[in-house]
Amino acid sequence: MILEPDDTQRQLGDSVRRLLGDHCSFEQRRAIVATPEGSSAELWGRLAELGVAGLLVPEAHGGHGGRFEDLLTVLQACGGALLPEPLIASGVLATTALRHAGGAVQQRRWLPAMAQGRSVVGWAHDEASADADPSRVATRATRHGSGWVLHGGKTPVPYGTQAQAWIVSASLGDDGDARGVAHFVVEPGAAGLQRRDFRLVDETPACELQFDATPALPLGDPLDGEAQQRTLAAVTAAGLAALCADMVGAAETAFRLSMDYLRVRQQFGRAIGENQALRHRAADMLVSLEMARSMALAAAVAADHPEDDDSAADLHRAKLIVGRHARQVCHHAVQCHGGIGMTEEYAVGHCLRRVHVADHLFGDAELHARLLAERA
Repeated sequence: MILEPDDTQRQLGDSVRRLLGDHCSFEQRRAIVATPEGSSAELWGRLAELGVAGLLVPEAHGGHGGRFEDLLTVLQACGGALLPEPLIASGVLATTALRHAGGAVQQRRWLPAMAQGRSVVGWAHDEASADADPSRVATRATRHGSGWVLHGGKTPVPYGTQAQAWIVSASLGDDGDARGVAHFVVEPGAAGLQRRDFRLVDETPACELQFDATPALPLGDPLDGEAQQRTLAAVTAAGLAALCADMVGAAETAFRLSMDYLRVRQQFGRAIGENQALRHRAADMLVSLEMARSMALAAAVAADHPEDDDSAADLHRAKLIVGRHARQVCHHAVQCHGGIGMTEEYAVGHCLRRVHVADHLFGDAELHARLLAERA
């Protein structure tokens, strides 16, 4: 198997890079995240016009019906620009959940608008009580008359602040086992719902949702445990692969900024990049970057086949390796810059923040190392 993007995938990635170069430079991004919303409806609309928001949406609902591999170069370009838009939250996670578990009515209601960039649907799965293990779900769903209500909380919910609905995972039992988890749709204004908005360390807008007997609509049949488990596995696989690609993009930007800085920064009459120690560090960064790129591509292949026996292990390995190597690249990049690398006005420190957040979502490197050890 040749693990390389094809020409169409490369061209789409290049188109996204050009768009983001024109409308999401570092200074433009700083202006966007400084707004109360923390994102730009205009920029999200431009990406939707390129087909990015609907790349995974079935053709029957106005999307392109693509595979996750088709999204790889796009996600790397967006990670490289530190994109402050809900591509992963809505275009990947919520879209995958609706594709796998949503009924025909729910898909017709949400997917076309999501593909066009007119609606954002959030993915609410992480919990403060999960102890970094995304398989533990403390939020409970119980019967209430002919419907369902939710009790518990979700945090953080990236880009949940601008969502027109959230897809919420909840346990049907009391033990929080992922095998008893179902998915529900909650809309703003529902009774018993409280929302607290905040920012993650990379300026991503996020929120905390609290449910107190909050009415919710099931996504598919909540009592079909096998189907709900397949949905959670598919969303988890897509999330892991998306975060790997995003981290690679941020690491690529950090590496490029470092190489530019080493070429132009003068000390004692010559470029600091001529220093042998810094050349060795640059070589180490390049090795780490190539390792991360390869594993991100392997994760994209695995995300397209989450039911395969080897896919889970491949995704654990990818999140572990990409997380560690992307962090290493960004740490070295900051060190190459010295004090300027830690300032708000310079992009390289923001790359490190982006990788830090992505590394912790869907479980950090330590969790995936443990999960791999358990499988062994």
